[in-house]
This record gives sequence, C-alpha cells and structure tokens, in this order.
Amino acid sequence: MLIDATASIIRLLPPETAHRATIDLMRVGSLVLPSARPDDLRLAVSVFGRTFPNPIGLAAGFDKDAEVPDTMLKLGFGFVECGTVTPRPQTGNPRPRLFRLNEDGAVINRMGFNNRGMEAAAKRLAARPRNGIVGINIGANKDSPDRPADYREAFARLSPLADYVTVNISSPNTPGLRGLQNRDELQHLLDLLTNARATANSRIPLLLKIAPDLNEHAVDDIVAVVLSSGIEGMIVSNTTIARPASLKSAYASQSGGLSGAPLFAPSTAMLKAVRARAGAGLVLIGVGGISSGEHAYEKLRAGADLVQLYTALALRGPGLVARIKKELLACLACDGFASVVEAVRR
Repeated sequence: MLIDATASIIRLLPPETAHRATIDLMRVGSLVLPSARPDDLRLAVSVFGRTFPNPIGLAAGFDKDAEVPDTMLKLGFGFVECGTVTPRPQTGNPRPRLFRLNEDGAVINRMGFNNRGMEAAAKRLAARPRNGIVGINIGANKDSPDRPADYREAFARLSPLADYVTVNISSPNTPGLRGLQNRDELQHLLDLLTNARATANSRIPLLLKIAPDLNEHAVDDIVAVVLSSGIEGMIVSNTTIARPASLKSAYASQSGGLSGAPLFAPSTAMLKAVRARAGAGLVLIGVGGISSGEHAYEKLRAGADLVQLYTALALRGPGLVARIKKELLACLACDGFASVVEAVRR
C-alpha cells in the first residue's frame, strides 16, 4: 500500500514534524483515496442511536483541528474523534514535546492542547459532508479564569457539528486540569453541559474522558457523578503519568503523558473497574495500548462497546486498521461469538 510506504518514510522525521507531514499527506489522500470497503456486518455496533460500521475508532490527538476526519474514515476507521479543541487558539507547551519510545512501543507527549481554536474547527466541520461518525473532543484554555465556562462555550459552538462530544478533563499536560475530576467540580461541570444541551434542545451524546491514574475512591465518585448526570458515556482512558520500570527508552524520564503498549494493562484494568461500577447502561470506549485485533477484543471483553487507538497507528502505519479488524473477526469466531456486540462483557 503506497500510503503505508510513504508513512514509513515520514516516520524518519522528528515526531512533531512527522505528525504535521502525515496530516498534510492525509489531506492529499482525501482527494484520491476511495471510500472504505463495507465492513463485515459482525463488526457493527449500535449505540447513541447510530450504527458504527466497526468498533475501531481514531482517538483524539491525531486530528486536533478537524482537518482530515473523512480521510481517516476512508482508511477504515468506524469513527473518528477530532480535537482536543479549546475556545481560543493556543500554541501549547514549548518544543520538544513529543517523544517516540520505539523500544517500548510507546510515545510521551506534553503537547498542551495546541490547536487553532473552536472557530477554525467549526468552519471545517461545517464544510464536510455528514457521512460517517465524527466526534469532537473539547478542552479548556490553559490561561482561562473559568475553565468550566470554556467547556460550555466549546460545547455550544461545536456540538451541532459533531455526532458526539467528549469532555476532556484528564490530560496531564494542562496544569490543574485533572482537578476537574474531583467530585464537586465534576458535578458542576457536567451540570453546566447538560443544562446547555437541554437549553439548546439537543440530544447529542456527551462522554467524559478520564485518566488511568485514579484510585478506587476517585473512580467510585466519578462513576456516581456520571450516572446521576445523565450523560451517555465515558472514554477510558487518557495517557498516564506513571513510568513503568520496564521502560527501556532514553526518553522514559521525559514529563508528559505516556501512551502505547505500556498503557494497555492499566487502562484495561481501569475499564473493567468502570464497567463493574457503571453496569450495562453506560457506553464505554476503551483506549490505551491497542495495536492488534487481540487487544481490541480484550477491551471488548473488559466492557468496552467501542475502542480507540492512536499511538500504534503513528508507530505502525495506516494498514494497521484493516489488520485489527481482520484479527478481531478471528477472535470472535474462535470464541463462538456471532458479533462484536455479543462479545462485550457487561
């Protein structure tokens, strides 16, 4: 596949330069790539009143400014999440801020919500055909005096242009942001957003993205608030500030959020914990360390309705998506499940 070969060359560039080059390549690809082939019906998942053609999604962080969601859908993703988008543009943290840990199959980033702001994202989302499922991930500006108000503002501007909205309060790269996961602050934030949704007479699904570094008490509080708030789902989980002793790369001591292979086990354990507390009524998206169909299957068996990936795509190239779907079908057949939906453990 030519696009895989080109991606291999791009990965020889410094990480952030490679990311920008990849986005530019995908923008060209949108003009020449055919639409994705129809997926096997066994992969379909119906949640939020929508049918996802397959459960494999692109996580936020890749397409921060909603430049190429339709190209990524053409590569075979079942859905794409753009962002994180803040109300006002911001440059993010100083460079270097993105590090490949090749020996560990991992990445560390401390990007800091660099993006062009909600108006730029809104313009692109408004211009695209509403084909395929595209979510938007929203955050607060670093220097905002009222972060909950930032989320309300971004929600009001962007929610009419997306299929779901993710509330990102779990990035480790904006100082103090994870404090919004505290029970009282989270209750206030979700009240603001659900009231804004009701005022707009909107039914767009709201999801909360949480960190993998929470203790049991914090998980109890978050799930209780989420269930009482009436929002539709959670994304489990964001990057981790932990540094496993097994890391081999010289970049292992860099600050920021660790993603990729070392995140698979802790994020899957967190997913199981959330599903055990939330029961069957909440839609869960499992994220963290997925690089194979077997990994996707394990997330489903841990309670995920859908899954997302990003780091493995950056390290292995776009052909990974088709391989994961093929391997996932093999896992379903091996265990006698007729569909992805049957495999989800609730």
